[in-house]
Amino acid sequence: MNGDFGHLDELVPGIRWDAKYATRDNFTGKPVDGYLANRIVGTTALCAALRRAQEEAASRGFGLLVWDGYRPQRAVDCFLRWSEQPEDGRTKQRHYPRIDRAEMVGKGYVAAKSGHSRGSTVDLTLYSLATGENARMGGRHDLMDPISHHGASGLTPTEAGNREHLCSIMENCGFAPYACEWWHYTLKSEPYADVYFDFPVT
Repeated sequence: MNGDFGHLDELVPGIRWDAKYATRDNFTGKPVDGYLANRIVGTTALCAALRRAQEEAASRGFGLLVWDGYRPQRAVDCFLRWSEQPEDGRTKQRHYPRIDRAEMVGKGYVAAKSGHSRGSTVDLTLYSLATGENARMGGRHDLMDPISHHGASGLTPTEAGNREHLCSIMENCGFAPYACEWWHYTLKSEPYADVYFDFPVT
């Protein structure tokens, strides 16, 4: 890890995290290659922008819960290999109930090159500072389904409002959303726009 990267828990004090790909709680059903610790890593530019986002979220009564930041290229490669394997049904209902594994790449949920590997993309949600409970967003992290898209129909007013809060917080702090995933944001002024790193998360 070079000097332009750091651990989120050290650079953004008080932020919550749960590195899903270091656990079994992800669409592959097991820890993913390259995640050797349940920690979030990102560029120092990403962490600085998340500090601003954390402050804005707090002004609205929310905290930030981060699920992923920097993602080693070996993890992306692991996703691709997994998507080509025969279906075993273990995570289908929870993560991709209406598509087949083989459709994940074509529908934009899995890519051969991910912005996460550049170090300035983040997957996150909001939680209530008053109760500690995660905000209702109308779908969980890595739900590969149209309900996860920005502007999706079928959301309750509360779910739609929470997504709008997250989006406006992140855009105000220099991030751009990804149309297919309400939780996914990339820093517009990312320092490594053309570099895909592969050091492990430790």
